[in-house]
Amino acid sequence: MFPRCLMLMAINPLEYLIDPHKRIYWVFLLSSVLIAAVFLWINPKKRKVNLSKKLWLHPSALLDYGYFIFISIFKVLVIFPILIGAKEVALWVNEFLLTQYGFTRITGFSYPQVMILFTLSLFILSDFSRYWLHRLLHTVPWLWAFHKTHHSAKVLTPLTFYRVHPVESLLFGLRYSLIIGLVSGVFIYGFGAMIGIVDILGVNALAFVFSLVGSNLRHSHIDISFGVFERFLISPKQHQIHHSKHHINVNFGGFLAIWDWAFRSLVLSKSVNKLKFGIQQNEMKYFNRFHQLIFSPFYLLYRNRTK
Repeated sequence: MFPRCLMLMAINPLEYLIDPHKRIYWVFLLSSVLIAAVFLWINPKKRKVNLSKKLWLHPSALLDYGYFIFISIFKVLVIFPILIGAKEVALWVNEFLLTQYGFTRITGFSYPQVMILFTLSLFILSDFSRYWLHRLLHTVPWLWAFHKTHHSAKVLTPLTFYRVHPVESLLFGLRYSLIIGLVSGVFIYGFGAMIGIVDILGVNALAFVFSLVGSNLRHSHIDISFGVFERFLISPKQHQIHHSKHHINVNFGGFLAIWDWAFRSLVLSKSVNKLKFGIQQNEMKYFNRFHQLIFSPFYLLYRNRTK
């Protein structure tokens, strides 16, 4: 159960600014601002859009700001208490392996080697599962009904990252617990107390570095490309392409682009010039208001079922 004192502390949306596990941790926001400043200095034609009140005070952006407060509170009060934890999954996996195969220990690895292997396994398998859940959200009709909430943003701001329906938040929370718990349980079974992660401020070092180099720019109008490296790493421009209503079923990757490359859903920045964010016009009318972001997916599913 989520401890009540931690629940009351976590209910403050401003906690997101001081928690390194969050996308909008102040260090990640600051690094994104610095990268954006350099980009706009080099590309002065991009300043008009990115520094415009029309962008930051657009009705879609204002909706993002309000929805962020709602979803951060809703997660603490409703989603977290019903989620299974990664620690519980790890214990179940370890117990299952002990029951099936008995006690064993893998030898021949030093503690630093196990740490690096564990850190890489967590990062790669978590990113791989994120890719497939994201892809399923687009390809399974009833899941897409809920994921439309995220794609209904007409302009992108760092808080668009949190424009996610509670059903989707629940699914991503389950994914995290299952994958992190599964990997942890296997490593505990094989290496016992030797496991540990290479971390920065308690965050997987790889995830921290990727967040530091501009993850917040994916939900922005700073269209930075990674050039030839876009087959390996998702750039801000590639995720912006994913939000384009004409390219919505490509670039599902989180940090790594290799999954999109391997499973033929990769589109490089150089392939797309004009971007128009949002979903189809006949659907946008259901996602323009706060309550619509929450209830419209249920209504649309019911309407389609009764047609």
